[in-house]
Amino acid sequence: MIYWVLKKIFLGPVLKILFRPWTKGLDNLPADGPAVLASNHLSFSDSIFMPLMVPRPVVFLAKSDYFTGRGLKGRLTAAFFKLTNQLPMDRSGGKASANSLQTGVEVLNGGGLLGIYPEGTRSPDGRLYRGKVGVAKLVLTANVPVIPVAMIGTDRVQPIGKRIPNIRRLGIIFGEPLDFSRYQGLQDDRFVQRSVTDEIMYELMRLSGQEYVDSYASTVKEKIAAEKAGKAAGAKAGKAPESPDGSDAAKKAADAVRVDPTTAVPPGTVTVIGAKVEPKRPCLEPGDGTEEDGAVADATASDGMALDGPAADDPAEVKAVPDEAPPEAAQP
Repeated sequence: MIYWVLKKIFLGPVLKILFRPWTKGLDNLPADGPAVLASNHLSFSDSIFMPLMVPRPVVFLAKSDYFTGRGLKGRLTAAFFKLTNQLPMDRSGGKASANSLQTGVEVLNGGGLLGIYPEGTRSPDGRLYRGKVGVAKLVLTANVPVIPVAMIGTDRVQPIGKRIPNIRRLGIIFGEPLDFSRYQGLQDDRFVQRSVTDEIMYELMRLSGQEYVDSYASTVKEKIAAEKAGKAAGAKAGKAPESPDGSDAAKKAADAVRVDPTTAVPPGTVTVIGAKVEPKRPCLEPGDGTEEDGAVADATASDGMALDGPAADDPAEVKAVPDEAPPEAAQP
């Protein structure tokens, strides 16, 4: 009841007037029945604007920290998330995370729409990061379709760390449903979980136009935090800070494997993100001194997306080694 009052009377109309959100693909949402809305995650406000534009109520799995805050701010945050149909998601792994996913399965078994962020946390720099396989296990267990959702511009509306949002327009794109019923009964297979997750991430990359990074966003955030802590410690000590592993975290993130959405393979192609296969080495035909062109192996994979493979070595660099010259005759 309170959810509909906030959405239709109080918050909803005001937010639509101020931010003028545009949508595309709303007809891809099922009129009834269960489905998972898998979205990229750019901003805190993603969990506000996406449910706002969906005609049906959406239950979100949000990180449990939002429900356990202390003080006035913590209690207000917890109350807001509870009133807006959001459930705590324990991301520590193990039994706690499994119980959280089971809560999502119960929502889907009841015929509801469940929202989830496969990246597990907000993107630290606006790029799309490697998805976690929890979304695949959830989808395969409940045997429901996935609607990929691309949030556009919410990182500029409310960047990480900014409490008061900027008044500017944003967009939401709802992709065509993804059907994974072909994997029914394989929800515990890690290979299948990774393939399903990467197919979802491919669609999010294609819809959002984001650059893909084959690393977990949480890992990159930890490296950035460690670098900041090192800088702070270095400033106190009066010397130049060094990263814990001797390299710059931001540079490491930039060097991660990336995928350009304009050159990626079409949907449905199941390959591996980030895999590299050594190319065949060029060789010489015996007797004729000619060189055989080296074949470049395609970088393929078990993870559901393709990357450009490493370039083949230049055949011109391979030279025939002449037979050893006979020793010169001994001088008298």
